[in-house]
Amino acid sequence: MSDYYEILGIEKNATKDEIKSAFRKKARQYHPDVNKAPDAEEKFKELGKAYETLMDDDKRATYDRYGEDGLKNAGFNTSGPFDAGFGDLNDIFESFFGGGFGFSSRATNPNSPQNGADLRLNLQIKFEEAVFGVKKEVKISHLETCDECNGTGAEKGSTPEVCPTCGGTGRVQQVTQTPLGSFRQITTCPKCNGTGKINTKPCKKCRGEGRLEVERTLHINIPAGVNNGSRIGLAQEGNCGKNGGRTGDLIVVIYVEEHEKFKRDGYDIYSEIEISFPQAALGDTIEVETLDGKKQLEIPAGVEQGKILQLKGIGVPNLGNSNKRGSHNFIVKIATPQNLSAEEKQLYKKLFEINCNKKPASKFIDKMKNVLHS
Repeated sequence: MSDYYEILGIEKNATKDEIKSAFRKKARQYHPDVNKAPDAEEKFKELGKAYETLMDDDKRATYDRYGEDGLKNAGFNTSGPFDAGFGDLNDIFESFFGGGFGFSSRATNPNSPQNGADLRLNLQIKFEEAVFGVKKEVKISHLETCDECNGTGAEKGSTPEVCPTCGGTGRVQQVTQTPLGSFRQITTCPKCNGTGKINTKPCKKCRGEGRLEVERTLHINIPAGVNNGSRIGLAQEGNCGKNGGRTGDLIVVIYVEEHEKFKRDGYDIYSEIEISFPQAALGDTIEVETLDGKKQLEIPAGVEQGKILQLKGIGVPNLGNSNKRGSHNFIVKIATPQNLSAEEKQLYKKLFEINCNKKPASKFIDKMKNVLHS
């Protein structure tokens, strides 16, 4: 059987002020929004039941003599105020005690400075632009302070009046009578939407909003080395704030188009090169395409299919240090000759016969068999 005094942590001769103080402390400790322990919700409900009982003189007297069963036998409701659910912690304390508790889900005072919202711009650029950087011209729409009324929302020469409904506080109070007593609730004033003022003559340019949507042209410097998902922040290019609040930022999110030949992995570039059997066997120097134009690449003798050959320092610049670049990696593909002439077939057969006398047989011989028997 629950002991309501023990639940609240008070003595049996505790005054109502002591009961209130104990409930405040315990409720803050066990409210499920604050305490994530599995039994927090049950303990919070017990606190409400104990508080409701001990704050009522008749219920307390019955409980002291006969306990919880005595309350039931006397016809008192013992379900507790929170058995059907509970809301914001600040609302609970305002309802019970007429004052907040420091936990609030309400919006901030509309008359205080409010920062403007950040905006996002998705920007698609080419592969080469991401590698070497680029300057882009873009157009954005954002909210700016109305230059006609300087953000007041009132027509020039007129002055906003104090809201008669809330008296300029931006909030109104509603009192509801319940079996637990008078519950007080504070809500945003519906007349002035929480501003505390009413524009009897709204600004015609912004229609009383104090802000206007304006289109601007911006020049954005994209640094070398950006990649998909890279973000560039432009300070104070978002929506303007209210009541002197800070203007938001513009967040530019980069999306890079795929390249026809090149693939990127970090700061390295990958592409494929195709060489012939003789080049693979004997080696060669070939011309390859890179981000920096045509370059010479050494093919070592005996290179195999899938081998990666590398040219350092011509990959993607490091985003933090553009002088440092990754590598360009070339994946070797050995082309199988097609439509051989009679003379070419004789030469390949001769080469095949020479290699057949070597032990062990090489992968090159297997490839040659496929060519000659095709």
